[in-house]
Amino acid sequence: MKLNAEKRVAGDTKNLRRTGRLPAVVYNNEMNVPVTLNYLEFDKVFRAQGTSQIIDLDVEGETHEVLVREVQMDKRRREPIHVDFYKLSAGQEVDVAVELEFTGKAAGFEEGGQLFVQRREVQIRVLPRYIPDKVEVDISALNIGDSLHVGDIVSSFPRQAQVIDEHDLTLVTLLAPTAAEEETADEEAGEPEVISRGEDDGEGSEE
Repeated sequence: MKLNAEKRVAGDTKNLRRTGRLPAVVYNNEMNVPVTLNYLEFDKVFRAQGTSQIIDLDVEGETHEVLVREVQMDKRRREPIHVDFYKLSAGQEVDVAVELEFTGKAAGFEEGGQLFVQRREVQIRVLPRYIPDKVEVDISALNIGDSLHVGDIVSSFPRQAQVIDEHDLTLVTLLAPTAAEEETADEEAGEPEVISRGEDDGEGSEE
């Protein structure tokens, strides 16, 4: 997707935000250019592309292929206040987090099992043109007590990609009802989400 930007002089950013503009910077090892974006346009593109998909950033007629590296948020309003774009170079591999989409209905759901999601993305290193939008993870074979690990889904990524995360990291576990209730009690302390059994249980990637 394409996003328009204008160069700016580094300095007062509060006035920019008051006019609906979002300060940002485009950088790599060879450049560091402050720019400004239309807030609504960025919000639309970012919702569609996230941090793992290439954006064609047009800076006053010069197009750069970039990835969103960081979005600084206003903690109170939960709105972006600054964006870092990383400009890609030809032939350069990048490290990106690829979203996981859990599909199917686990066999253990029939016994009251609940899906405990511990990771919703996996880090890979790959050339930008091979970055997948997402990777589907089939959970239909899981019974109570079963887990899926990063190593179990390596073949689901493009063959050109290197999986950076440790292969023994757990993605999901199908818990018995009692164990699931204990995990639910830990959610407020920042633990991963427990997805309750139901028709949409197999689609645990939604938040």
